[in-house]
Amino acid sequence: MKLIFEKSRPGRGCSILPPCDVPEASIPQSLARKKPAGLPCLDENEISRHYSTLAKRSFGVNDGFYPLGSCTMKYNPKVNEELARLPGFTDIHPLQDACTVQGCLRILDLAASYLNEISGMDAMSFQPAAGAHGELTGLLLFKRYHQSRGDSARTKIIIPDSAHGTNPASAAMAGFEVVNIPSGADGCVDLAALKAVLGPDTAGLMLTNPNTVGIFDPNITEITRLVHEAGGLNYYDGANLNAIMGIVRPGDMGFDVVHLNLHKSFSTPHGGGGPGSGAVGCEKNLAPFLPRSGTELEVAGQAQSIGRVRAFNGNFLIVVRAAAYLLTLGKEGIPDVAKNAVLNANYLMEKIRGKFPPAYEGPCMHEFVISVEKLKETHGVSALDIAKALQDRGMHPPTIYFPLIVHEALMVEPTETESKETLDDAARTFLSLFDEAEKHPESLHAAPMNSAIGRPDDVKAARQPVLRFRC
Repeated sequence: MKLIFEKSRPGRGCSILPPCDVPEASIPQSLARKKPAGLPCLDENEISRHYSTLAKRSFGVNDGFYPLGSCTMKYNPKVNEELARLPGFTDIHPLQDACTVQGCLRILDLAASYLNEISGMDAMSFQPAAGAHGELTGLLLFKRYHQSRGDSARTKIIIPDSAHGTNPASAAMAGFEVVNIPSGADGCVDLAALKAVLGPDTAGLMLTNPNTVGIFDPNITEITRLVHEAGGLNYYDGANLNAIMGIVRPGDMGFDVVHLNLHKSFSTPHGGGGPGSGAVGCEKNLAPFLPRSGTELEVAGQAQSIGRVRAFNGNFLIVVRAAAYLLTLGKEGIPDVAKNAVLNANYLMEKIRGKFPPAYEGPCMHEFVISVEKLKETHGVSALDIAKALQDRGMHPPTIYFPLIVHEALMVEPTETESKETLDDAARTFLSLFDEAEKHPESLHAAPMNSAIGRPDDVKAARQPVLRFRC
């Protein structure tokens, strides 16, 4: 398929911009381009066909089963989109007088109050633009908290080896030293390993619970108590909140700061389709350090703030979508989401465990991890082979090779929005692939056969990316 720039022909074009409804302003000559921007020249028909073709080559939640572990790719109700498009939300400007946007400010307050109740926190900021951005913001709260107490010796953040890769990256960006601790045989935090690294230099702990192998740590209150006794703070990575929201609160587990991926648990656009929102909540003793928002006059009382991490209140329309989701489900619906997410994951896990046993025994939460290490040893079929073959069968592959503590890992998260029929179909697909791996392993090495792209060179793509078209 040609790029839109390759289809460009000089002289072609169309008018797709609406009429200007404000007085035109001239650009100073010193700021004007010396030559026209290199935009593609196509008529509207060609543009429409180009993007329709691109859309047909992509795969999303609306196309089929999308069990991407650790990323909660649930279906997003369209009513959320309709509400976010209301002119009262889209036609505002962040520099408008506050008295003219009281309804929008009410939405922010409403969403914050609901999320505080769900997470067990006292204050919430919507400034961070994504989950990892929220992690960095939360750790900057840690830093400012210790500084405010004159405790400059706390320089280390403890992170289990099952953590999301963004955790150590965020801690390093915030200026902390990362201390990695191994997981126990049950996939949970090794208490002995934790105790061995706690000390006067501990700034805090970052933890996901349920963790990345889909297990709720039974020792969670003991873990957070130990960190508090050592003088550190506890950070909750909210990536897996989908499994527990409305049932158990991070604040009640002993966490001081959380980030919530509105684009995961609360049904807003996700990933590269963002913008997202990594809302950060905290206990009241950390609230003075939250990011500033609003105008300079409005932040006069936020002298201890870490400052702004993004403009104004972040991606406001994302919060509108999340608020619509929360209002639609209500207090009774939110825990039902979590229960159904857990039920669906356990249903699918049990359907396929005969061929694909989970890496850790016992009921899982919203996701489970299987290892095909034995299948690779006996038939040479890897997790990558299984993932690619699933694409040929109309299914988005699960996350693979993560977490790192499981060899040849496939992490499956069906979410609460899938039907029993879909899960049954997925189970049949997994089981049929196992049979094929035993009888015709070579066919899986060649997969995918029906997708636009086969097996790109992942290493070259990561180390020598070509992200820009040059004509």
